Amino acid sequence: MKSKELLHTILFFVGLAALLFLLRQFVFTPVVVKGHSMDPTLADGERVIALKNTEIKRFDIVTFPAPDEPKKNYIKRVIGLPGDTIEYKNDVLYINDKEVKEPYLDEFKAEVTDGLPLTLDFTLSEVTGEKKVPEGEYFVMGDNRRNSKDGRMIGFINKDKISGDVKFVLWPLNRFGTI
Repeated sequence: MKSKELLHTILFFVGLAALLFLLRQFVFTPVVVKGHSMDPTLADGERVIALKNTEIKRFDIVTFPAPDEPKKNYIKRVIGLPGDTIEYKNDVLYINDKEVKEPYLDEFKAEVTDGLPLTLDFTLSEVTGEKKVPEGEYFVMGDNRRNSKDGRMIGFINKDKISGDVKFVLWPLNRFGTI
């Protein structure tokens, strides 16, 4: 009787491990935030969950392999979708020539006291050489615009390179929940 019970327990844990492995491979990936490029939205050292195989929308926070630093991943916010034109003027985002609000930056903008904008003026063509975001590509930026290596330096991110769409903070516990 005990050997049958032991076998059931072992099979349960093997099945649980297989299920967790499959979920990790195809549904989500845990990510540790490194650096300050997403302050104040995400802080250095936070642990987050990124969902795989989701539809990427404007202002989603995504993770992807760093195109300029092998073995490193970046976490950035999607600003430009395929076909978009992008311009920053006087700390205001314009997408397809229309002003777009970025409420997630309000807290950070309020902390800026040196008289300079959080986001310096630029057009997409000035930083990438392209007038529009190419098909199958995204333009990403960190929320900490003054301290972020993002689309302004590394260019576009191919849809196939995006590892996941960051949706949840796991750690620290006082930040536990959706983003």
